[in-house]
Amino acid sequence: MKYTEGMLVQDALKDQVVLVTGGGTGLGRSMTSYFLTLGAKLVISSRKMEVLEKTAAELREQTGAEVLPLECDIRDYEQVDRMFRQAREYFGKIDVVVNNAAANFISPTDRLSVRAFHTILDIVLKGTANLTLIAGKDWISRKNAGVFLNIVTTYAFTGSAYVVPSAAAKAGVLAMTRSLAVEWAPHGIRSNAIAPGPFPTAGAWDRLLPGELADKFNPAKRVPLGRVGDHQELANLAAYLISPYSAYINGEIITIDGGEWLQGAGQFNGLKSLNKEFWDSMEKQRKGSG
Repeated sequence: MKYTEGMLVQDALKDQVVLVTGGGTGLGRSMTSYFLTLGAKLVISSRKMEVLEKTAAELREQTGAEVLPLECDIRDYEQVDRMFRQAREYFGKIDVVVNNAAANFISPTDRLSVRAFHTILDIVLKGTANLTLIAGKDWISRKNAGVFLNIVTTYAFTGSAYVVPSAAAKAGVLAMTRSLAVEWAPHGIRSNAIAPGPFPTAGAWDRLLPGELADKFNPAKRVPLGRVGDHQELANLAAYLISPYSAYINGEIITIDGGEWLQGAGQFNGLKSLNKEFWDSMEKQRKGSG
């Protein structure tokens, strides 16, 4: 058996309806794909319907399972409420919410506008809070059990220079995870989180570490195990945490990073060696793409 293979038994998530934000690309798609092979039904949501529909069609073809794509900007409470209701009406229930949607900038904080800073807070923290409130209130009112799985990051508990909005937002999600694990457990609602280390995806990592920066700050060099994570490893952990097999795990934040944060807290602290000209170039590139 290899870490690149699925871990759970067949039908471990049979008939479970799982809603994944940011489920159309990257790690969200990898988790979604594995959940489907375990018998789950999926709702995937993001702001880009074209991407969602393409992913949903590909996953249906690969697995033969049901995938519902729903467009939603999680920063907008009304859109989130509408999306959740559409998902529940389509499948009849929602059993699990995976708060995976995120955004990030790598930049000296003094170079960030208020708008840029707030964009990250709104997507990561406010977006997670929006869906958590809507789903939690729905489950409690209907007397249904439920599971939240929040994707945070190791610098949520260490902090990290050059990604301050993301660190602050993810720390808020981590605190919310632990707080609601206690408050909502009597209602049969579990809340856990995963803090991944480097699990590169083509789109996100190319934007965060463009050009020569990816080689200069190769994340594998920061990991004691000498490699980055494989998407299946994260999908295995996520599937376990939303499955009935983890019924006694509540309020935990599980790190999966090969020992990276123990070796050096602050995932992007090493960027302090970059000069002003580099940051000027990065800023011009960021503003040009926005």
